[in-house]
Amino acid sequence: MNIPILPTILIVAGIILLIVIIVTGYIKAPPDTAYIISGLRKKIIIGKASIRIPFFERVDKLKLQLIAVDVKTSSAVPTADYININVDANVNIKVSSDPALINIGAENFLNKEPAYISQVAREVLEGNMREIVGQMPLEAMVNDRKAFAEKVQENAAPDLRRMGLEIVSFNVQNFRDDQNLIENLGIDNTTKIQKKAAIAKAESEKEIEIAKAQAKKEANDAKVLAETEIAQKNNELAIRQAELKKESDTQMAIADAAYEIQKEEQRKTIEVSKANANIAASERDVELKTKQAEVMEKALDAQIKKKAEAEKYKAQQEADAKLYQLKKEAEADRFQREQEAEAQKAEAEAHKYAKMQEAEGIAAVGQAEADAIRAKGLAEAEGINAKAEAMKKYGEAAVLEMYFKALPDIVKNAAAPLENVDRITMYGDGNSSRMVADIISSTTKITDGLSEATGVDIRAILSGFLNSKVNPADTPANYEEIPPEE
Repeated sequence: MNIPILPTILIVAGIILLIVIIVTGYIKAPPDTAYIISGLRKKIIIGKASIRIPFFERVDKLKLQLIAVDVKTSSAVPTADYININVDANVNIKVSSDPALINIGAENFLNKEPAYISQVAREVLEGNMREIVGQMPLEAMVNDRKAFAEKVQENAAPDLRRMGLEIVSFNVQNFRDDQNLIENLGIDNTTKIQKKAAIAKAESEKEIEIAKAQAKKEANDAKVLAETEIAQKNNELAIRQAELKKESDTQMAIADAAYEIQKEEQRKTIEVSKANANIAASERDVELKTKQAEVMEKALDAQIKKKAEAEKYKAQQEADAKLYQLKKEAEADRFQREQEAEAQKAEAEAHKYAKMQEAEGIAAVGQAEADAIRAKGLAEAEGINAKAEAMKKYGEAAVLEMYFKALPDIVKNAAAPLENVDRITMYGDGNSSRMVADIISSTTKITDGLSEATGVDIRAILSGFLNSKVNPADTPANYEEIPPEE
């Protein structure tokens, strides 16, 4: 494929030319300077960037900064009242950035230095300031410098606008004259001011004295009123103190009376408590004696019952042993006889019959002896029952006497197993009382056993005895109280 060379060269050359234009023609204007492009086109740039075409367009600068202008009249200028004066003012101007005026400013001050612009503006401002001085009287200018400056500014602004300039500020610095009239005006004004000040001072002093007198009167009135109120308050305080003392004395008397009443009530309460304590102690003593009697009753009951059971068991064991011995002897003898009979079986039939009769006799003898032993045991048992019946009929006082005499031994025997114990360790509250309760429980079981064995209700006898002690009217005259064992 054939590519045309000429068009390619033109395109490349165009691109290169465009790059050269951009690189060499790029400009960027600061905010205080106007860049004016002229040539193929006219363009004003302020604070922006643009591109100029080299060789075909140029760039010029126009300063937009403030320019200070010191405006002074070169010679004395007569005022409206024909007084020659010199005026000194300070003015700030600048090239206007208004699109309608910037072109005019470019025509007049393009690429010019600020000093040149200041000189041109000074001449215009001085001429306008002379014109305004001739229109105003001296006193008006001196007394109102702002009005003078505004008139000069209004008068000079059109001339400056026609050059592309604008006034930013206008300040009058000083007015001077050769005859010292301004100074005299100042003296006159000073005198007037001093006069006014003296009058104002006198008026102030007068008002001060009036105010002092009024304040003194008010202070005296306030003092009298305060002293009156103090006296009233002191009187009220004295009355209130008397009332409080009266109330205090009344309350103290009531408190003393209440104390005496309370003291009497406490005394009565203590006496009643003591009486109740004595009654409670008596009741506790009766309960303690009742408990002691119950313990002794149970111990005696257990001793009698155990003794009776032991004697009964002993008699029964003796009878059984004797019966067993006789039976064994009879069996042994019968076995021996049978062996002998077998050995002598060959003997005569008569001898055999005799031996059999002899064996039967021996058996009869053993039976008789067993019956005798049984009868002896029954007799002993009946003797024990008779003894118990006799003891029952013996009399309640004698039974109680025996019970209380045997009670210490019963308790001692119940606690005897503890003698073989080396050490007892108990944990928790009430363990020691529990051990004593176990011993007492064993003693009570012995007493109950005696009651069952003998048929004598020791507890009923003891209750009757205690009831008789509580009610002395029911106690026989010849009855002797048996104190409990310690």
